[in-house]
Amino acid sequence: DAERASLPELDLDLLHDPEDELLCANLMDLVQATLGRAQLGAKRCSRLLMPAQLVAQVRTELLRLACSEPCGLRGALLDLCVEHGKGCHDVGHIVVDPAVVPTFQLTLVLRLDSSRLWPKIQGLFISGSAFTLLKLSTGFRVIKKKLYSSEQLLIEEC
Repeated sequence: DAERASLPELDLDLLHDPEDELLCANLMDLVQATLGRAQLGAKRCSRLLMPAQLVAQVRTELLRLACSEPCGLRGALLDLCVEHGKGCHDVGHIVVDPAVVPTFQLTLVLRLDSSRLWPKIQGLFISGSAFTLLKLSTGFRVIKKKLYSSEQLLIEEC
């Protein structure tokens, strides 16, 4: 089952600015922690690693998509998905600010980095380990759905 998480209580002054870098940095920490406990359908857990470039790109995109919302980033529900093989696995749900009624939903679709051999050869180095270490690609997709209007979905491919 996908995890439900929320950001820790933050200073109220911080939450008044929806574009505040600290709120988004805390959100990205929570995203990375959730990915670190992901299960992609296998018996073993997978530790999904976000390259620094991907963290920066996702952070910028989330702030951009939130800036037109009534409550900014605080009004977001964030669903995390990872494309794995032919399927898309749900790995977590994050309520950015549980004290705010969500106004929009973002689905972040991440991809495994298939261009490198690391996932194929890692078993040689970590046999018997309780988890699989997988690196994510820097490409991703964000689907934005407004929860307060009947506007069409907005899909951003990065």
